[in-house]
Amino acid sequence: MAHAAVDQLPSGLASSPCLQGERVAFTGTLASMTHAQAAALVAGHGGAATDHVSRQTTMLVIGEEGWPLDDNGQPSVKLQQVERWRQDGVDIQLLNETHWLSLLGLNDQREEVHRLYTPAMLSSILGLSVHVIRGWARVGLIRPVRMVYRLPYFDFREVSSARRLSDLLQSGVPRKDLEESLKQLPGVQRGDERPLEQLQILAHQLGVVIRDDHGLVMAVNGQRLLDFDDPTDAADVEVLEEAAQSIRFAPPLPDEDEPRDWLVEGCRLYDADRLREALEAFRRAALSSPRSADVHFQIGECLYRMGQTTGALERYYAAVEHDHDFLEAWTQIGCLHRELGDLQSARSAFQQSLKLLPEYPDAHFHLAETLYDLGDDALARVHWAEYLQHDSRGPWADIARQRLEGVDFDE
Repeated sequence: MAHAAVDQLPSGLASSPCLQGERVAFTGTLASMTHAQAAALVAGHGGAATDHVSRQTTMLVIGEEGWPLDDNGQPSVKLQQVERWRQDGVDIQLLNETHWLSLLGLNDQREEVHRLYTPAMLSSILGLSVHVIRGWARVGLIRPVRMVYRLPYFDFREVSSARRLSDLLQSGVPRKDLEESLKQLPGVQRGDERPLEQLQILAHQLGVVIRDDHGLVMAVNGQRLLDFDDPTDAADVEVLEEAAQSIRFAPPLPDEDEPRDWLVEGCRLYDADRLREALEAFRRAALSSPRSADVHFQIGECLYRMGQTTGALERYYAAVEHDHDFLEAWTQIGCLHRELGDLQSARSAFQQSLKLLPEYPDAHFHLAETLYDLGDDALARVHWAEYLQHDSRGPWADIARQRLEGVDFDE
């Protein structure tokens, strides 16, 4: 069955200040607000918001956080039903969230949909580990929109879409089913091939299995798949090995005569949660490139995830010694000092980050929390407010609002 693309804004609607007479439904997750808030906006502009679609529906708005795919990987029921009615000649408009916000003249909310986020902010909002987000960037699953002093900024929609596809694949939805569903989405039909590229990358990453001395491990996330006492005698292992590409991996890193990019090797092992092997690879990289800030930063990342906070702190310092403008390293230095109880050193590190990039959201949030712990509530309030200029939806934003509402200040 052919599927229509998202409509462009009709000239009559584009000039209309309201949704008078429109019956509006929503599908997928909205990036700018909740469905309840959207329904209130519809009512405020003269329309009627409905939880379900019918032939009386005049507009279906597609949310732009992730994809409108159900847990079985199929396009949402609302989208499928509306597409069938449209094929029968029923006049129902399909608008993506951005177009709908433009229709209402809500430019601030439209900017929210397209806002860029750092890895730490995305981690807070989406519940993903920062190292997973960085690993996705390394394999091309997500692409930074801009880089500032080594700090990547990502499009929230692309990252949330990647997470949705990853969740569906890992829950057992077949890749072919997902591919067919994506091809039915209006954006893909209008020529956006990026979702299909993401699916291909994820399917490859999730299909690679590493065998170590303890069994089988997913390369993309380090998750152990089976834990048999004698896996060579288990029929299920044979089935699994036929379904996925299996790579024999010996824990000790081999000595090789040919040149090897140990930084790349370390990142691959790190992304697979093989931290000890990754640490060894990064240390070998440091032998050949002792002045590489990236190598020292990665060693710090490994040590921190292994619980060696003090050792990690020294490696982050080594990173900024070789690249004084390494923003994420300064932020990690501040976070580790705060974790170790040295609030004055933490404050200095966060302030250094803001000297490099005054609008750096992560540093504003962490500095505000540190100042609050130091008793400097007035200055902390400034930095919480600044953070909210960059993030209004995640747990950090909730903390900042709660702090601003709950702290009394002497004017």
